[in-house]
Amino acid sequence: MAFNDTFRISSHGVIFNALGQVLLLKATYGNCAWGLPGGALEPGETIHQALLRECKEELGIDVEIDYLSGVYFHSAHNSQACIFKVRLLGEQAICLSDEHSEYGYFDIETLSPVQKQRVQQCAAFTGRVVSDAF
Repeated sequence: MAFNDTFRISSHGVIFNALGQVLLLKATYGNCAWGLPGGALEPGETIHQALLRECKEELGIDVEIDYLSGVYFHSAHNSQACIFKVRLLGEQAICLSDEHSEYGYFDIETLSPVQKQRVQQCAAFTGRVVSDAF
């Protein structure tokens, strides 16, 4: 990789409810897709700091990071996505930012193939961080 090449990195959280469903947010930008909470790192941020900031911005609440489960390369965006298992702290109510129009908890089987793989690998975490490319 050359010095002036552009490369992106992001952090995203997998949050399960008591039924084992995963929290997704519907974006108000781009193709308005459903996705995991999180986003791109800002200059000087660690992957953990970025995830905590993004969850606070997007959900309006604090979270606790349990572990990093995987790092995934997405060729369409020339980016690496770090996937973490995250827990909501206490009984806080989600308050979405303007970046998202709605949220919901979804069964893993209903997710897109990429999201499904990342979430399943997060749920089955054995202490070894995995990686893959799409």
